[in-house]
Amino acid sequence: MKVLIIEDEIKAAKELERILLALDYNIQIVGIIDSVKNAIIYLSKHIHPDLIFSDIQLADGMCFDIYNKITPKCPIIFCTAFDEYMVNAFETSAVSYILKPITKSKIGTALEKYEQMKSVFAPAQTSKDIDALSHKLKYLYKTALLVNQREKIIPIPVKDIAFFYLDNTMVKILTFNHQRYSISSSLDDLERNVDPQIFYRANRKFLINRDAVLSIERYFSRKLAIKLKEETPETIVVSKAKASDFLNWLESV
Repeated sequence: MKVLIIEDEIKAAKELERILLALDYNIQIVGIIDSVKNAIIYLSKHIHPDLIFSDIQLADGMCFDIYNKITPKCPIIFCTAFDEYMVNAFETSAVSYILKPITKSKIGTALEKYEQMKSVFAPAQTSKDIDALSHKLKYLYKTALLVNQREKIIPIPVKDIAFFYLDNTMVKILTFNHQRYSISSSLDDLERNVDPQIFYRANRKFLINRDAVLSIERYFSRKLAIKLKEETPETIVVSKAKASDFLNWLESV
């Protein structure tokens, strides 16, 4: 059986490979891919494997971005760090799952389910499962964030936030109605917990709302300078490497 692993954490990918080969010597790992971009390239140029093990959140986007562009011709076992709600959602679909951290027992159970169900797998059904999971996944993102203000805890609707800004070691929030707050979460944690269709990590310091973008200007060395509807403490610069990705994100629905 030919297996493709899509996982951006190399340690997790190697551990998954080790367990798979220990469970079944007939398994052949045809590749380990670490990004949405490389997975799309691979699946568009190679014969699809018998089975894909796929992480959900990759360094450059969600795995569903892969399968929306390339219809998989094989079943997928998703690897996820999401909570019990997502586990229940996976169990009701034709696509199995492994809840991280991965173990030999979890992988063995998922492979048994695959063997039992592979005769009924079809690309059309797999595509429906992916769409359903993608729809469910949207509801896992934060819709509000809690901030402390003196003796009060205030819920801030995420949709009202124009941008997050890293000021030294503290993350600041600016809303569309010009309210300013500080939050104890890191910018990396916030990026993982807000909808990537709405928020984009422009650089190390800024996580910006799509609706806050007023204009984009060409900057030095093919970089981009983003102007928001709200005043920012400094110019938001997108690197040359991320410029195309940012523009694609901005025009996507």
